[in-house]
Amino acid sequence: RLGRMATDDGVGADKAVAVVEGQDVTKHGGQENTGSTAPHGRCRVEPYESEAQLPRIMELIAKDLSEPYSVYTYRYFIHNWPQLCFLAMDGDACVGAIVCKLAQHKSGSYRGYIAMLAVQKEYRKQKLGSALVRRAVAKMREENADEVVLETEVTNTSAMGLYEKLGFVRDKRLYRYYLSGVDALRLKLWLN
Repeated sequence: RLGRMATDDGVGADKAVAVVEGQDVTKHGGQENTGSTAPHGRCRVEPYESEAQLPRIMELIAKDLSEPYSVYTYRYFIHNWPQLCFLAMDGDACVGAIVCKLAQHKSGSYRGYIAMLAVQKEYRKQKLGSALVRRAVAKMREENADEVVLETEVTNTSAMGLYEKLGFVRDKRLYRYYLSGVDALRLKLWLN
């Protein structure tokens, strides 16, 4: 069972490198989206490159997720689907990360899965979470995914708001899903 902490409620970009600088202005679908002022300078979304980045990803995600994960959980996702892991960087600092997978579902469709999403607290509300999700979903679409799913705690209204603004819908409630006993909602985005 994997949980995630989603952290902002805006619209991002699915470009090769999404940039947030001062006034966040990004292009998506030919339309310009303007966001909040970014006090932390210039942030960019980059693909995962090497095992050397793993400790930064683990540290960032461990601060916010509801359940602890071993290094093996991270490696399962990142080593099998490195192309579906993206980092939000401010200079050399990793301030956000998304970790995903893509596999054939028992129904025969190709299902993307967002396992983990986190943005450092000081960088929230700057559309980095949206940019990370859009980038991962764009890559999954490029790799012929039919849908993308994830779970989030029913109490995590920020996460639900972020995903719903990006087109995800509530699929089902998973009772006592997390170790803490909290229920989860499965959210789904249909791509085809």
